[in-house]
Amino acid sequence: MKVALQSVEAILVDLPTIRPHVLAMATMHRQTIVLVRIRTADGIQGIGEGTTIGGLSYGEESAEGIKLAIDTYITPVLATCDLGRVAETMAAISRHVVGNRIAKSAVESALLDVAGKRLGIPAADLIGGGRVRDSMPVAWTLASGDTGRDIEEAEAMIAARRHNIFKLKIGKRDVRADVAHVAAIKRAIGDRGSVRVDVNQGWDETQADLGMALLAEAGCDLVEQPVARDALAAMARLSARHALPLMADEALHGPRSAFTIAAHAGARVFALKIAQSGGLLPAREVAAIADAAGVGLYGGTMLEAGVGTAASAQLFATLPRLAWGTELFGPLLLTEEILEEPLVYADFALQVPDGPGLGVAIDEDRLARFRRDRTAPTLHVLGGRG
Repeated sequence: MKVALQSVEAILVDLPTIRPHVLAMATMHRQTIVLVRIRTADGIQGIGEGTTIGGLSYGEESAEGIKLAIDTYITPVLATCDLGRVAETMAAISRHVVGNRIAKSAVESALLDVAGKRLGIPAADLIGGGRVRDSMPVAWTLASGDTGRDIEEAEAMIAARRHNIFKLKIGKRDVRADVAHVAAIKRAIGDRGSVRVDVNQGWDETQADLGMALLAEAGCDLVEQPVARDALAAMARLSARHALPLMADEALHGPRSAFTIAAHAGARVFALKIAQSGGLLPAREVAAIADAAGVGLYGGTMLEAGVGTAASAQLFATLPRLAWGTELFGPLLLTEEILEEPLVYADFALQVPDGPGLGVAIDEDRLARFRRDRTAPTLHVLGGRG
């Protein structure tokens, strides 16, 4: 029997962060998420999340644009589909909506949440043959830009057994100054943790050559997207010249880009993100390409809150190999929680939710406090009441 759409709601939610989060292209003082709720005609509600970093300074989608794409262009397509057929529905959306991968990811997550709830199983059991792990290592990003403060933060995380993998945001300062910052933190942590860096495309190839050589000497384990996302030839040359693994992030935007990077040996590691891939199902294809090409996988984040993090965890739990762990720490960067029950972080890992669908539920009172419109929801209703 066809599963018909009743309503779609895309809500802008502004959540404060525990500290400024400094990237090469922007400094974040809050995180805006787009919470998506899809209700089917038979009374099941699914939730998804679309989140980006630093507005339009990071990529081509903003929170406001994600909501617009869902409200104006994706909802009319959903109204024509059998929502019980998630892959078929997403294929229909892709025929009518070009790009807008984060918006598509949010909608697909909500559809998988609906499907899992209908069947009484986790979303992981709907993709990739089910889960192969119940928890996964989680990195913490040190992004205050202050060396002393970052060392104190890392020490506190190790002591609390919350994180022992640390990623440093660099790329705004001189290369040598950035490496000195990384080296000081690595000396302080020693063998108690892994130190990696994310340059967020902040270097040209010459700077990356110097930086990667110096970072290797400093004991860094991985360098993420040191050059521009479209500089594939430079990525391939850097990967060939340096033992320090280069990880592709912004260069990845779905299976086709993954195949191109792998075919040109442009990276030894992929930062797998459901948002940049366009959803859990295409992200699973990216992972399969990486696995076939011998490219390592790292479960990336767009600093999603609880819903998006749970969706990512459902996918990452199905991957046979996840050699570089994950960085699903987004909810921990926020001062406020909008889930009824927060995700569980313990012993340097995230526990994968095991309830039906994504395994999480929204705290409606908290959502009402932080939704941008501060008003009753406006629904796109198709027959019946919302």
